[in-house]
Amino acid sequence: MHSHLSFENPPALPHEVVIETMERALRDRSSEGEAADVLAGAALNDDDADFVEHWCVQVGTRAVPGSPLLGLAGLCLGHTARRFGRLSDEALALAQSLAARAEADPADVDGRALDGYDDVRSFLHLW
Repeated sequence: MHSHLSFENPPALPHEVVIETMERALRDRSSEGEAADVLAGAALNDDDADFVEHWCVQVGTRAVPGSPLLGLAGLCLGHTARRFGRLSDEALALAQSLAARAEADPADVDGRALDGYDDVRSFLHLW
């Protein structure tokens, strides 16, 4: 008997739920797992580009070094660039910074930030 593991992308949640979950996780690392699903769901499925970018930037600038949310924020900036075809200068600089930190010390920012920055450069034609 074979069991097949499947992964489903988390859905976009109402903005007030996203805000509450992100703020809680930035105060209390025990909420990071839930926050990761919420941020990924927003980046993949929320149609409000400014809202998604805002929370990627908040997480990417406020999460503590070593938090898995840092690499995820970088990855989600890549999703945002792919879906909407634009990032603010601040978000672009953050994607670059998180990727540089991941390259320098994967214990600080995980490698998903590198994947995200590759997507940013690709989809925004920054090669």
